[in-house]
Amino acid sequence: MTTQTLAGVSVERDAEGFLTDPSLWSEAMAVAIAAEEGIALTERHWEVVRFMRHAYETTGAGPNVRLLAKTSGVPVKELYALFPRGPAKTAAKIAGIPKPHGCI
Repeated sequence: MTTQTLAGVSVERDAEGFLTDPSLWSEAMAVAIAAEEGIALTERHWEVVRFMRHAYETTGAGPNVRLLAKTSGVPVKELYALFPRGPAKTAAKIAGIPKPHGCI
């Protein structure tokens, strides 16, 4: 684990860059994490990120890519266009939640 400052807040991140405490997340942090991933967040990105946060807050886990496509209303092809390095994993990282089960 490493300690980093994101959007003016000191946070712990695991070896893959996921926040260890999702309660510290903010939208300003999301912008910084997305920039690290080479992504400039559009409104469509925000829809997915907010969906991931809501799913995590509701169920305690983020959805995998299949469930994300099925329940978010964003088709798989578009998810991969938005988050080319892996939609569920990258969106979860930007949303400040743990890596979904089944993501490599």
